[in-house]
Amino acid sequence: MSDKKPFLGAILLISGTAIGAGMLAIPVATSFAGFFPSLVLLTLVWFFFFLTAWLMLDVNLACERNVNFIGMVSHCLGKGAKIVCWITYLLLLYSLNAAYISGSSSLFIQGIGSLTGWTPPQWVGPLLPFFLFGIFVYLGTRAADRANRILMVGLIAFYVLLVCFLSPRVETSNLLPFHFSSVWLSLPILFTSYGFHIIIPTLTTYLNHDKKKLRLAIFIGSLVPLIVYILWECLILGVAPLEGEHGLQMAWKEGDSCVVPVEYALHNPLIGTLANLFSFFAILTSFLGVSLSLSDFLAEGLNMRRFTWGRECACLLTFIPPLFFVYLYPKGFIMALQYAGLFVAILLCIFPALMAWTLPQYKSVSRRLLLYAIILASSLVVLSDFITK
Repeated sequence: MSDKKPFLGAILLISGTAIGAGMLAIPVATSFAGFFPSLVLLTLVWFFFFLTAWLMLDVNLACERNVNFIGMVSHCLGKGAKIVCWITYLLLLYSLNAAYISGSSSLFIQGIGSLTGWTPPQWVGPLLPFFLFGIFVYLGTRAADRANRILMVGLIAFYVLLVCFLSPRVETSNLLPFHFSSVWLSLPILFTSYGFHIIIPTLTTYLNHDKKKLRLAIFIGSLVPLIVYILWECLILGVAPLEGEHGLQMAWKEGDSCVVPVEYALHNPLIGTLANLFSFFAILTSFLGVSLSLSDFLAEGLNMRRFTWGRECACLLTFIPPLFFVYLYPKGFIMALQYAGLFVAILLCIFPALMAWTLPQYKSVSRRLLLYAIILASSLVVLSDFITK
């Protein structure tokens, strides 16, 4: 294998991990601020996550052996921090799973109705992704990987089609309103949409601890989501109304994605179908990866593999808590992503800064100030997440 293939693969892994169902919520969350403030915020959050990713890379390279994220926390900060990290990581994955089940259940209901003419009751919706993807999670990584490849092809294809169909319909006047005072509303959602740091230990091994290549891969790989998100913002905010009964701001209040406002704004069945299919693939690609990670995390963390029914128990624990949340909050897509943003700020921003604090190269005053700033900014995001509830 040539040197270029692992490097390109690392870039794609970073981009693919970051881009997912969160982009369905970004235009809804930023609709109160407007296009230009959201453009500034998207860039600032990207740069912030780029910095914290470099911090995590430095920590990972400083560890004597190849360790996962929780192992890094234990190595640098001790057992107490490891427990906090373990709980936060678990809550993050549960929040994401709840968001994906909530977001996909209505799409399954609509799909069955369109194909058969029979619309199942709403309570059936959350069970459909559970039964369908529970099978792939139970079968393991190989089966999930094959399913994910098909879903990724669908995601890319429908994104390109939506860009082609929506671009001519963008109204420039829709992009002009702005309210910088409302940017804080979207911070938790944006934090959820840039998280890729947990794969850095894997990439370090994949690129043979080549620091220069790893830093460049992080830069390029994280830049791709920024470009995708900016184009997506321009399309959705340029097409869908901000206010009104079917506007983006009402979607925020109802806990919906950006698809409903786009459908009502264009009154075009073809674009509505494309938007729903894109939503379907965006949610399910994320859902499958997170579910598999959560199942493996529970199996390893609770040492379930030594039990006869360990895999079955891990699968049930993967899906039952988020199912409970979805039935409790049927319109909880946005809410669950907000909770995920809180845990991302703690896990992928505060923890890397705390770990970097222990490294010799971060003893200078300027670097200490940088770490202070990252911890403070991340803490403010956690606070804003509580305010927006």
